[in-house]
Amino acid sequence: MRKIIVCTFLSLDGVMQAPGGPDEDTQNGFEHGGWQKPVTDDEVGAAIAGWYEPADAMLLGRKTYDIFASYWPTADPGNPFTDRMNSMRKYVASRTLTSVEWQNSSLLEGDVADAVRALKATDGGDINVVGSGDLAQTLMRHDLVDEYRLTIHPVIIGSGKRLFADGAIPTALEPVSVSTTKSGTVVGVYRPNGRPGYDTY
Repeated sequence: MRKIIVCTFLSLDGVMQAPGGPDEDTQNGFEHGGWQKPVTDDEVGAAIAGWYEPADAMLLGRKTYDIFASYWPTADPGNPFTDRMNSMRKYVASRTLTSVEWQNSSLLEGDVADAVRALKATDGGDINVVGSGDLAQTLMRHDLVDEYRLTIHPVIIGSGKRLFADGAIPTALEPVSVSTTKSGTVVGVYRPNGRPGYDTY
């Protein structure tokens, strides 16, 4: 059974929208794109690189796919991530795309939850869900996420799309590893562990 792993960059207040640049995702008038780079460091980069070592595929929503497919095929070949991103298998969840051109990409067919459930049952390594907030929400609702790998950066954005949005299913998390980098970024790996417990003081 393959693992579905949500890999996401978050602000301290949980915003995941457009970490990479001002024009990455301006939906709903979002004006804070590009917030991650000023609050990151090389230790964060090393942690993210480690997230890809056991993975042999990515699972992407349409918006993230479009961003990646417009960048990585012509990215600097000297960047060690370039070959990794281009050579990995990509599974794309989209209601609007009819074809995908980026190397080693294919569209999921039919119901997304059913398609991902079938994908988990195939042979292979981990499957990383990168960005793809809407897709991550769908996977969480259907109990298909095996692990969260999060970088939580020391900045408050105040608005924007959140990974754990209103209506998220209450879930207890088991910490696998948690560390803090020199920039103050928390690198946390967590696994779902049933429903939360409730008690009183």
